[in-house]
Amino acid sequence: MKNDEIYVIGHKKPDSDSIVSAIAYAYLLNQCGKKAVAGRLGDINEETAYLLDRFGYEEPVLIEDARVRLSEIELKQADHILPDTTIFEAKEIMNQNQARILGVLDQNQKLLGVVTRSDLALLGMGDTALGIDLLKETPIELMAKTIEGKIIYKADEHHVNGKVSIIALCKTKLERYEIQDRIVIIGDDPQGQKESIEKGAGILIAVWTDHIEEDVLKAAREHNCSIIISGIGSMNTSRYLYFSIPVKLIMQKKITYFKEDEFVEDVMIKMRDTTFNTYPVLDKKDCLIGYVSRYHIMNAQNKNIIMVDHNEFSQSVNGIEKANLLEVIDHHRIHNFSTLSPIAFRNEIIGSTASIITSMFFERHIEIPENLAGLLLGAIISDGLNFQSPTTTKKDTELAQQLAMISHEDADALAYKMFSITMNLPKNISKEELIQRIEADMKTFDMKGLKVLISQVFILDLSSVRSIKEKVQEILEEMTIKYNGDLVIVAFTSIKKKGSILYGAGSKENLLWQTFGKKNVFVKDLLSRKKQIVPDLTQTFNKFS
Repeated sequence: MKNDEIYVIGHKKPDSDSIVSAIAYAYLLNQCGKKAVAGRLGDINEETAYLLDRFGYEEPVLIEDARVRLSEIELKQADHILPDTTIFEAKEIMNQNQARILGVLDQNQKLLGVVTRSDLALLGMGDTALGIDLLKETPIELMAKTIEGKIIYKADEHHVNGKVSIIALCKTKLERYEIQDRIVIIGDDPQGQKESIEKGAGILIAVWTDHIEEDVLKAAREHNCSIIISGIGSMNTSRYLYFSIPVKLIMQKKITYFKEDEFVEDVMIKMRDTTFNTYPVLDKKDCLIGYVSRYHIMNAQNKNIIMVDHNEFSQSVNGIEKANLLEVIDHHRIHNFSTLSPIAFRNEIIGSTASIITSMFFERHIEIPENLAGLLLGAIISDGLNFQSPTTTKKDTELAQQLAMISHEDADALAYKMFSITMNLPKNISKEELIQRIEADMKTFDMKGLKVLISQVFILDLSSVRSIKEKVQEILEEMTIKYNGDLVIVAFTSIKKKGSILYGAGSKENLLWQTFGKKNVFVKDLLSRKKQIVPDLTQTFNKFS
């Protein structure tokens, strides 16, 4: 995630106004030169899916938390090596990529260990005993590759103690050299080569030559001594031998690593208990995807968020209180809202947030594409119940007319198609499907410190509701336990009859009936949760709870 990227999000249990407002405002911001992404906080409903499909839009990206995960920040590239990679090769990769750490992976891309620059430095600056022990375990093939050499003979039995001797010309020849099981580096001296083999050398490395005499090879076969012709001089041969050690012999196996779905703020806390600077990051399959350093963590920030169609943190994304909140565009009540620094806040008495955003296009003289105009029109129709809701204003109607002209859509025809998709409630509806319908639009409200959940289900025929009232009541009572609610309400609202039937459950159910009269009866002209149910119920809670 880039620090300047902005996520525009609606509320949990998203409706058409919430989703469309996020899409439209993200588009507007991008036209103004900002990097904005439309987000959603849950699955979209059938009506919204129809609108997106009709006007050619993809679902917004799912945002699960306002805090940033490691997968959302820019990591160092996942430079890696295999267990049999030599130290020399590892050093070259580190230098080329300016890397301080390399993951050692198996054939399935799983992390076996890590090698750092410090590990390589320890081999060069540490006790020689370390190099001796490691060379003893190093395959001859890696030695030959590292010194640009060629294996002339490979003994059947490997007998090397890891010590290295460089044979220098002197009058005592090899009398003073103890070379049993050692790696012997010697020049183009067939007699010295043969004598070294006969004295028990484990590996003979010949420098400054491209040929081994036949009697030397015969001695090598008789005494089980491997022979390599080096492609470099004696000094570099002796140096590079210690770089031929495979990294699996020096890698750190006890690794501090992080998973890609961990939050940056949690990683920061864990880093405090370690001394490393860079750490591997693994995906859900435990495969290496990159490295994170303390620098990355210090410079990461939580998501830049713009809230549309809501302003209550309880209805917003998890961790919203830790987000970098930039702006709010809404048409609901303002409740328990506070920020650490000033933000842009636009709240209007209007039928939908889509109407506000449509106004912003006109205010900024930004052209609305035909398909986006159709999408905005659908959202205004949805939230305003095709202009029958008491929340609908003259401004909503005027804006809708302009959008209809831009999109070449007939508002009534669009409304009929939208509502026919979602407002059918079968009399034989299953309990599971009914729960989904109720939960799809459920919002949580704080009223005098009590938890109130209100769902609104739009339908055509109220008779279907009366036939399932026992099932509805059972579901609401279960939801009071599931959500730990003091009051759970569902309003079945009929556009055709222009009113609602309310059902409720919970310890504060009596306050619902004190507000709206007799239990489970039709309340004429009760169409809006925002403008009627929530305000009236809040007054009752303030008075009696």
